[in-house]
Amino acid sequence: MVISVHAFPWDVLGDDGFVDRFAQTGADAVTLAVSYHSTRAATPLHPTRRFVDARHAALYRPVREQAWAVRRLVPQAPDWTGTDDAAGEAATALRAAGIAVNAWIVLAHDTRLGLLHPDLTVLNCFGERYPYALCPAQAEVREHCVTLAGEALRDLPVDGVSLESCGQMGVAHIGCHEKTDGAYSPLVQRLLSICCCTACAASWAARGLDPEQVVAALRDAVRAETPLPEQTASALLAARHDATADMLAEVLAEVRRHAPDAPVTLHGHPDPWAVGPSPGLAPKVLPLVDRVLVPCWPTDPATAGLVSALAERVIVDAYVTVLPPTSPDRLSEHVARLREAGATRLSLYHLGLASAAFQPLLAALTKEFRS
Repeated sequence: MVISVHAFPWDVLGDDGFVDRFAQTGADAVTLAVSYHSTRAATPLHPTRRFVDARHAALYRPVREQAWAVRRLVPQAPDWTGTDDAAGEAATALRAAGIAVNAWIVLAHDTRLGLLHPDLTVLNCFGERYPYALCPAQAEVREHCVTLAGEALRDLPVDGVSLESCGQMGVAHIGCHEKTDGAYSPLVQRLLSICCCTACAASWAARGLDPEQVVAALRDAVRAETPLPEQTASALLAARHDATADMLAEVLAEVRRHAPDAPVTLHGHPDPWAVGPSPGLAPKVLPLVDRVLVPCWPTDPATAGLVSALAERVIVDAYVTVLPPTSPDRLSEHVARLREAGATRLSLYHLGLASAAFQPLLAALTKEFRS
């Protein structure tokens, strides 16, 4: 039973109490963000601040010109950390305290780059772009993610690697005062999450589909709220899975070049149509990784089914949050169900975001999972 807690570099830097709070959780490792999307983060227990406004996605390692030369997709360094190697410095501090560190790398979720290069983003069947979603079917996106992973891990000793958004983001995106929640049924959200960019269309054509007919069929299905024909849907899903698998294989080659002994965890979902930070898993990607981090934030009993769907095929790491709107009184039984469903690892979100009132939950869940 291995347990990790998530954190941002700014949670560690400038806070001598972070190591003590980690020790109180009883966890085994910190999963530390090394590249991350834009966020406004609370820092309730930091001695000098209460918020960090990370205005754009950033690489929290040095952005080296020689690594990114002649590329269109170039990550931006953060100007809110006071250092160009916040993740490196935080990892060094943690390891000096005897704490294992997993590198948390977010790959294809970057609104700033999507706005600068819309042709590389997910395009729905109505011609609307999702700027936060770089499409893995695009060769430039895959190359970007490979370089991003390599630069995140360059000269950074780590005990594990956690890959988020290694696949397609979809229609849902929490941010920017989101006003789409509940507007579309799950079926329509699935249809609107099918990318129709040039690279995806070329992949459809290679499978014998007419891209114009596919786009028209998608629009009709959205308007009528009806599923696509099974044969068409299967071909589109296969195209998405192939692009994701190609990107994962390329990223893993780079990850293992820099961290050959570090086990790799992939954020993924057993629903093959799932999109977002934890995209749907194609069967052929499971042998490529050491374990899968399954999103288990909802505390209802059905969530355990996500774990049991994968537990016989891969090591499952259950991803649980202690933060609202989670009900604290339901978390203990929730974690027990996940363990019984086959999860052998637990990742807790989030040591840096949890206030003093929520810190004891981290320790309680660690104890429950190991009981």
